[in-house]
Amino acid sequence: MRDKNAETEINRDGSFRDRISTNTEEGKRAWIHPKKPKGRFYNRRRVVAAVLLSLMFVFPWIRFKGEPFILFNIFERKFILFGQLFWPQDFHLVVVGIISIIVFVILFTVIFGRLFCGWACPQTLFMEFLFRQVEYLIDGDFNKQKKLRQQPWNFDKIWRRTLKTVIFLLIAFALSFTFFSYIVGTDTMLAVITGTPSEHYAGLAALLFFTGIIYFIYSYFREQVCLIVCPYGRLQGVLLDNKSVVVAYDYKRGEPRGKQKAKDDTAPRGDCIDCNSCVVVCPTGIDIRNGTQLECINCTACIDACDAIMDRAGKPRGLIRYSSEKFIAEGKGTIFNARAMAYSGFLVLLLVLLSSLFMMRTEVEATILRVPGTMFQEYGPDSYSNIYKIQLVNKTRKDMPVELKLESGEGEVIVMGDPIVVEGSKVMEANFLLVKPATSIKSSNTPVVVGVYCEGEQIEKFPTTFIAPNSFDK
Repeated sequence: MRDKNAETEINRDGSFRDRISTNTEEGKRAWIHPKKPKGRFYNRRRVVAAVLLSLMFVFPWIRFKGEPFILFNIFERKFILFGQLFWPQDFHLVVVGIISIIVFVILFTVIFGRLFCGWACPQTLFMEFLFRQVEYLIDGDFNKQKKLRQQPWNFDKIWRRTLKTVIFLLIAFALSFTFFSYIVGTDTMLAVITGTPSEHYAGLAALLFFTGIIYFIYSYFREQVCLIVCPYGRLQGVLLDNKSVVVAYDYKRGEPRGKQKAKDDTAPRGDCIDCNSCVVVCPTGIDIRNGTQLECINCTACIDACDAIMDRAGKPRGLIRYSSEKFIAEGKGTIFNARAMAYSGFLVLLLVLLSSLFMMRTEVEATILRVPGTMFQEYGPDSYSNIYKIQLVNKTRKDMPVELKLESGEGEVIVMGDPIVVEGSKVMEANFLLVKPATSIKSSNTPVVVGVYCEGEQIEKFPTTFIAPNSFDK
């Protein structure tokens, strides 16, 4: 809960909470050893995590028409998204995409809180469903982990720590390899790790460096990423309101908390038996009963733990559940109100708009400019010509023969040199003459439209001007 006149949170014992859950009163690191969760939400999260992690590791190896299915090659400014090539000329789509993602994140958080953090964030997926699973397997559950940390260095502790370190490094290496594969491709990464180190020292150094960074994060830094580094977690405080759907404790039903009543005990009791099960499973070490807090990533571990206790106590589930502060306080209505549905509808429209922009992008992009420093020229006894430069970007993988036609008025387009053929995934330039008979010229600056055709189909129209002598002005 929160004091309306104070910025700090109040703990359940009435004291003010003025530090994060992973710091002791002396300012030292308080290590979190959460109990392994189990329950219906955890099982669903495992399925989601398995799907997302599988896709992440598999996508770099998928080939589409000889190239990666997904690639973000910032060095060569070449991007492939689900088989579609994108070039710097598509930068406007990137801007629209980034703006859409920012708006989506803001609105999604306002409605559904930190649902992304608990279910799909890479930090959570890697920590809870890769590294933490290895830790549970080698070190045991939370009580054994605490005991192992406190015990002196003996053979049992040494072999467990050594084995865990080796496996953590292998996972970190696999993650680092995968991340770089999204940037330069798996072929390049395989060459880095199988070739002579002297030939790929830069790539090998980068791979090992990021392996070390990932190992450090998941062996030592851990939940501090969510609490200190992640900007999304910091934004939670300004994006959430009392209508946002979060993992929440129903204090109306749970308070006053305490052990189950004895037969002669007449003191009022809520449904919370103060068993602390929701605290020991929390991966960030908070007590959800103190209200929505900075550290909460909405992972639902506390929901599963509380539901299990309610089942044993013969009480209904949902003491801790997905809900909103307004819904819990008033005890009526629905969390999926008109506001949530309106925001959700806007998010859908935003995604439709973004998808439409990507679908409407042309396969060939053309830019036509008059060659700098040139004017009109006489072309035969009764015609004039202008010289233009055309730049063509082929966003497909196939070679595309291109024709140019004058779409407005009389005249013709004469390509200088060989016929224009743009190779797949290439950029090329060519010069051409635009010739107009004098009888069709009415001004010294005549608007014209040049059509760009590929295999008889118009792919773009480009407006420009045709310059002629001033004597044509009337």
